[in-house]
Amino acid sequence: MNTVTGPAGRTPTTAPPPPAPDVTVTVIVYNDAERLPRAVASVLRQTHANVEVVISDDHSTDATEDVARELAAHDPRVVYLRLPENSGGCSAPRNRALEIARAPYLMFLDSDDELPERAVEILLAAHRERDLDFAMGAVHRIRVDGGRRTTWMPHLVAERRTLDGIEADPRLLFEHLSTSKMYARRFLDRHGLRFPEGIHYEDQLFSAQAYCLAKTFTVVPEPVYRWYIAPYAAAGAASISNQRDRLTNVRDRVRVQRLIDAFLAESGHESLREDKDFKFLKHDFRMYAGDLPYRDDAWLASFADLVNPYLDTLAEGAYARLPRAERVVLRLLRDRRLSDVRTAARGLGHAVAPRRVTPDEADGRLYWGAEVPATPEARRELDLSDLELDTRPFFTALLRHEITDIARGPGASVDLTVRTYDPALRLPVGPRRAVLHLSPGRRRLTVPFRLSPVGPGLFEGRVRLDLGAARLPIQGFEGVRHPVLRLRHEGHTHTGVLLAPPAFPPLTARVPYRAGTTPHRVTVSPEGHTPGRLQLTWHPTGPTSTLIRPALRRLSTPRTRRVARLASNILR
Repeated sequence: MNTVTGPAGRTPTTAPPPPAPDVTVTVIVYNDAERLPRAVASVLRQTHANVEVVISDDHSTDATEDVARELAAHDPRVVYLRLPENSGGCSAPRNRALEIARAPYLMFLDSDDELPERAVEILLAAHRERDLDFAMGAVHRIRVDGGRRTTWMPHLVAERRTLDGIEADPRLLFEHLSTSKMYARRFLDRHGLRFPEGIHYEDQLFSAQAYCLAKTFTVVPEPVYRWYIAPYAAAGAASISNQRDRLTNVRDRVRVQRLIDAFLAESGHESLREDKDFKFLKHDFRMYAGDLPYRDDAWLASFADLVNPYLDTLAEGAYARLPRAERVVLRLLRDRRLSDVRTAARGLGHAVAPRRVTPDEADGRLYWGAEVPATPEARRELDLSDLELDTRPFFTALLRHEITDIARGPGASVDLTVRTYDPALRLPVGPRRAVLHLSPGRRRLTVPFRLSPVGPGLFEGRVRLDLGAARLPIQGFEGVRHPVLRLRHEGHTHTGVLLAPPAFPPLTARVPYRAGTTPHRVTVSPEGHTPGRLQLTWHPTGPTSTLIRPALRRLSTPRTRRVARLASNILR
């Protein structure tokens, strides 16, 4: 039996309920006592104050219950709902809250996120302007490890517009968050629309159904949700989307896609199938693709077993809309060329070449890999002829730079062995002058070295990267950088990413204090996820990290930063 309490921990039958709210915001929570008050506070400080907050607790085992009851005791707008047992997902807490929500409009919030102060006002105004099934707005994604803020799917929420059905813009299927929307209660009830219980990725099915069932909805460009992202959270604290190493995660994602497909067919929206399939390939599968270089053979084989039967059901037109590099990865996986999958997936999104290409003398086509593909399907997808590898401008040439060995050097340096693959033979035979570029704190460190030919289209060289030589700001630098490799040919410059070995023990060096500099601890490691670059992380140490940098952060404002840039430009 669900437990519901209102102000001061009393059941709703012991005191008259507060006036009917305009909007109910459900805050779902599980073992998140620390962040729950922030989420609830973001609702209570809305510019439109006539709101109800239902804290729906999925049977937490930490201090969440005490915190939630305290929040309900201090504000009559807060109601605490505790599920009798843990459901293991987001759907049941949301559905149970829907049963007691009193407002005609509904929103959903996760306990580790927030609502911007005008979110309710903005979305409610859209509903009051027109008879809508739901209104939706922009989502700001905020990195908890640095505060970097980006907009989720910005091209879909760039302007205010009202649509009479999802067919007017099927791209919106990419925006599958349930939390970025305010729903009319009558719309959800009319269609019996609730979150599917017992599966993960419930938002995708719920949102697909809402898009298809809605006759009219409005998109507003203003931010209505703050989504906090912890990309490097510990395994136990990682979000479901960040648990891609678990095969159960893969199984759940495929399962919910099949449910969406069935709904599209049953509801008469089969015309959306190609758009939905493209969304799956470009978003859902793409999330796994960047991790494939770091998986072993057994995992890759199981992944192929789970994914390939579903890939065989997707519309051919959806594949055709993908970039060639992503189509190559998909084809290699479907052909179970697992070792080649790892190679093709490294550097996705960064114009990285294959190690080898093979021409077919019979038809003059050029194919990915060391052999001409055996089947018509593979020849179609692995055909790289349209990339014009041998004629495209040199600054866009497809090269591949891999670190084959990394070792600690003297002092604060690391020794790298770099191998460059030039499958289209764009570089002349002979030694090539190469340069590593690294820019911590906007100040460039340039390290020249030589790449020598060791075979057709293959060069190799060694370079010592002295981290102590990097020129850093006087207050120090804290952040992550990825070196790039530059080559010049016939007056043109090519810049490419530097791929790290998929796994090697991180190397830590200490850069000591020198006159006018700050001591730092620098860690050299593989990036650990797509695109797999060499990664260097700086941490100031000593007084700088405890005194100077916090003081500078407090003094830093947009105006002082503009003045500093102006002064720097004048001095330069």
